Amino acid sequence: MNPSDEAPPALDAGDLEQITTTTLRHYATSAEAFRDGTRDHDVSQNVDALLRHIEAPPPFTILDFGCGPGRDLKTFRALGHQPIGLDGCPRFVEMARCDSGCEVWQQDFLQLDLPAERFDGVFANASLFHIPAQELPQVLGKLYAALKPGGVLFSSNPRGHNEEGWNGNRYGSYHDLDAWRRYLGAAGFVELEHYYRPAGLPRAQQPWLASVWRKPGG
Repeated sequence: MNPSDEAPPALDAGDLEQITTTTLRHYATSAEAFRDGTRDHDVSQNVDALLRHIEAPPPFTILDFGCGPGRDLKTFRALGHQPIGLDGCPRFVEMARCDSGCEVWQQDFLQLDLPAERFDGVFANASLFHIPAQELPQVLGKLYAALKPGGVLFSSNPRGHNEEGWNGNRYGSYHDLDAWRRYLGAAGFVELEHYYRPAGLPRAQQPWLASVWRKPGG
C-alpha cells in the first residue's frame, strides 16, 4: 500500500475496473464463509448510532450500503424500519434478498444510480473503505443526494494513515479521522459524532473508526 506521506498515483478506468472486479470476485468466492464468519458480529452500537440521530418520524427508510449477506437488513427490519440493501457482489445480493426478505439492489459502488432524497439514513458499515480515495468525493456526493434533507449517514471503516492499495485480493483505503472529516465536510455533511471500535479497549486495539453525519436541512 502507498505510504501516508505520498499521494497515490491516479487511477485510470482500467485500474478502477480491476479494483472492482478483483474485490468483488474475492467476496463472491468466499461468500458463504464470509456470511458464517460475520453472522454473529455485534454491530448494535453502530445501528444505534445511526437510528438515534434520525429526526424523521419512524419507520425510517434506510439504505444499507454494502449490505453483504443481509445481516443488518434483518436487524433494521426487525426494528420496524424499511431497509433497502445495496451490494456489488451478486452472491451477496442473492443471499441478502433470501435471508432478509428486503429489496436489494446490485450496483457497482463506483457507478451508483440512486434515487434523489429517498432515504432517512444510509448505513455504510465496513463498505466505504473499498472506494479509492480519488473516487470518494463522487460516491459521497451520490449518497448525499440520496438522503432526504436532515438525513443521516453512518460509516465505519478500518482506520489507518491515509494509505490505500491491495490487501490480498481486496482493495482498501484507510483514512484517519482528520482526512475522513475533510472528505465528508467537502461533500456537505455535518459531523454529529465519532468513536472507535471495539468499545472499551485501548486505542491501539481499536482498528475501526465509526462516524455519524447529517445532511443539512429538513
